[in-house]
Amino acid sequence: MIRTILVPVTGTDADPAAFTAALTAARLLGAHLDFLHVHMDPSEIAAAFATDVGGGMVSAGLIESLEAEADQREKKAQTSFQAFCERERLAERPTPSEPVSAQWHREIGNESAWIGEYGRTSDLVVVGRPEQGAAREMLEAALLDTGRPLLIPGTAPLLPETVAIAWKSTREAARAVTAAAPFLAKAKRIVILTVAENDRMDRESGARLFATLQRHNASTEARHVQPGSHGAAATLLSAAADVGAGLLVMGGYSHSRVRELIFGGVTAHILRDAVLPVLMVH
Repeated sequence: MIRTILVPVTGTDADPAAFTAALTAARLLGAHLDFLHVHMDPSEIAAAFATDVGGGMVSAGLIESLEAEADQREKKAQTSFQAFCERERLAERPTPSEPVSAQWHREIGNESAWIGEYGRTSDLVVVGRPEQGAAREMLEAALLDTGRPLLIPGTAPLLPETVAIAWKSTREAARAVTAAAPFLAKAKRIVILTVAENDRMDRESGARLFATLQRHNASTEARHVQPGSHGAAATLLSAAADVGAGLLVMGGYSHSRVRELIFGGVTAHILRDAVLPVLMVH
């Protein structure tokens, strides 16, 4: 069940898409929205900067500039949150006319650390894509440090009547299917997509997943597609578009255990090029 959705508020262009996707999910699933803004600590950033440049002193002017930037971001973040709540008539407690509630939270310090802290006690985290202004570190924290599913908005709205599952025989993909269960329960159509990469295991496990999901939702189907010249990720996105999916479910893959490479390969391609929203689990 998804009853609490965390939405980091950055004060950047990533916020509107994240707000809209989170509200759509909350109304679909009957969830509460926690909006979190982390006010950066200028002294902490200045200390890290000094270490990076070899332990030199950081000027007072730089710290003042960082403080001004942090204040400006917080003001923009809170203004966008308040405007969103007023427009959508969201309050801290559910009302008869609007069962979705929303609450503002503010912390000071490291943004990624606080996202991890709040995310672990939430059911779902919604973070904008890098090209929408969200920092890579925030996405990494949401995906790797919370232990929760991550919903990344697309340029198209979240319309989970048709849900596509990018299936690969991995623990991450299995976790993603489990995490997506509330969306799958509401879906009118579920399409399992496997990309042929000379791996019989994925094909056979895809068939088993089809049998399992069909017991939950009779409107489940499976498609096995051949990768085109542009690779597996492009093939998946094309197949998802062909079936009219409004949500893509996938594991957060990496060919390396190294944290910095978690968004490499297929994952990076999906984040960069997917029009539809993506629900991802590592």
